[in-house]
Amino acid sequence: MSFPGVRDRAIGAVLGSAVGDALGAPFEFGPEGAFSARFPRPGHGGEMCGGGGWDPGEATDDTQMAVLTAESLLERGGLDLPDVFGRFRRWAAADPKDIGLQTEAVLTGGEPWDTAAARHLQVSQRAAGNGALMRAAPSAVYFARDGRAATMDAARRLSALTHGDAAAWEGTAVLHELIRAALTGADPLTAVPAALAALHPGHRPRYEVVLSADWHPDRATEFNGAVWPCLGSAIWALRTTTSYEEAVRAAIDLGGDTDTVAAVTGALAGAVYGAAAVEARQGHMQGLQPALRYPRILRARDLTGLAERLIARA
Repeated sequence: MSFPGVRDRAIGAVLGSAVGDALGAPFEFGPEGAFSARFPRPGHGGEMCGGGGWDPGEATDDTQMAVLTAESLLERGGLDLPDVFGRFRRWAAADPKDIGLQTEAVLTGGEPWDTAAARHLQVSQRAAGNGALMRAAPSAVYFARDGRAATMDAARRLSALTHGDAAAWEGTAVLHELIRAALTGADPLTAVPAALAALHPGHRPRYEVVLSADWHPDRATEFNGAVWPCLGSAIWALRTTTSYEEAVRAAIDLGGDTDTVAAVTGALAGAVYGAAAVEARQGHMQGLQPALRYPRILRARDLTGLAERLIARA
């Protein structure tokens, strides 16, 4: 891949997702407008504040699972689904600071990698959360060079490891495709129609609603912890702002599942505006990842290096 600025955009996507995650985490499940109420003057610093059990700059399970996915892709030289699931499972068993209820149930239920999510759906009848969407920035970067069909297929397969509802697969596939478009230097919003056309027909109508140009998160019929309003909110934030900082601020101000909506928004906005726009807001970013044998700190420079390897596939 040799598009101008692709390295910068790839770093922006991976780092932007992590920074959005860390910025949004202290405001999770809070009211609308809480971020701007606390930080009314954009660009004046202090936004990486911590709180709600999170240290300043600490990333959540969104970034932790994204890193595990990235490391599997790089170490295995491509998509090795049993390996990804095994990393997820070991991470879940290592008592992470935060983990989604649905993801935890799938990873700790003792089922094999290729049936665990489907079995969970059979029992719970609910599996369309945003827990696959939140971790997709690294895989979107990795598969971007393979084109629309391949990157959307990879997104579906990765999502299906933890989410049995195909709605989660389709939403993650759209995010992969929009990040692919952004990495080429295109406006990802112009890629929405083609991404929608590539969705499974049974899921397309729902996404057509939340991705339409006139949709607003106030019109959501479900909590933004579900995959389609989460994705719709992220694209709305990108569409209605003109910078990385503005987009992430708008996402967090929606309230609700602020870390994940901001992580998804940050991935898209980071891919559009590039690494420099994200780095201005990273503060003392650190991603605390409980790994199999030891906890290790992943700082912004580590995520930058990871993104460089993903785009180079090295």
